[in-house]
This record gives sequence, C-alpha cells and structure tokens, in this order.
Amino acid sequence: MGLVTDEVRARAEKYTGDALCREKTKEFLKEVDMPNGLLPLKDIEEVGYDRETGVVWLKQKKSITHKFESIGKLVSYGTEVTAVVEVGKIKKLTGVKAKELLIWVTLNELVLEQPTSSGKINFRTPTGLSRTFPVSAFVVPEVEKPAPVKEAIAI
Repeated sequence: MGLVTDEVRARAEKYTGDALCREKTKEFLKEVDMPNGLLPLKDIEEVGYDRETGVVWLKQKKSITHKFESIGKLVSYGTEVTAVVEVGKIKKLTGVKAKELLIWVTLNELVLEQPTSSGKINFRTPTGLSRTFPVSAFVVPEVEKPAPVKEAIAI
C-alpha cells in the first residue's frame, strides 16, 4: 500500500495548479529545513501535505530529468513523488532517481547532516549506498517580490 491513502488524502492540505504548487512545495521544504531547490518539478498538477503524518505527494504531468549544475548530477523525477517529511529529513521517498556512473539509482532518504551548520545533505539508497553533497547545490535564490507602490495624490 502506498503512502497516500484515502485517509491521508482526506485530512491533507491539497493544492492544484502549477504556480501555486511550486510555491507550496518551496514552503513545505522550508518548514522542514530542506533546501528550496530540492524538488525542481515542472507542470505540477497537485501537491498534498498531511501535517499529522508528514506525508507529502507531488504529481506532475510528465517525468523530468534535472541537472544540478554545481555538482554535475542528473536526477529523474517521476510523475508522482511521495515521501514522509520531518525537520531535516525526507524518508520513504518514491519517484526520484539519481544517475550514478551509467545507471539510475533509486533514492529513498535525504538527511541533513548534524550539526546542520556543516552545510551537507546525505542522499541514501535502499541498498545502503549514500552520497553527500553541499546543501548550497540545491538552493535556488529567492526572488523578492517588489513592495506595492502607493500612489500619492498631489494637491
């Protein structure tokens, strides 16, 4: 049985539409102290987050492959990505694979190394293999929204 049961869906926060889903994805990553660029999905149809259990799901129209330029790694994101999140950790991850040499390796856990000031994140596979990268490789600079301009009335 998958993580996203009918019970989880019933009590979860659900969002639809690409722009809103991207915004909510960045918000929940920030809530759990994970880098905001960790899930660079496109054409997101739905995002759900059950705060009680930590279950998160993201659905996109088609699978994508993203290259994290600063570390030269390719990561594939399926049409549905699911996980259980908590502060500093994403576990029971499904739908995400990383290219290692010539093969695609399933990722199932992402953990910020302690202390978090080390600036490292550890990626783990179901077979026990792991790789550590700088958190900065997965951070997208925030674009500040300009403050609303109030019009002055000349008398």
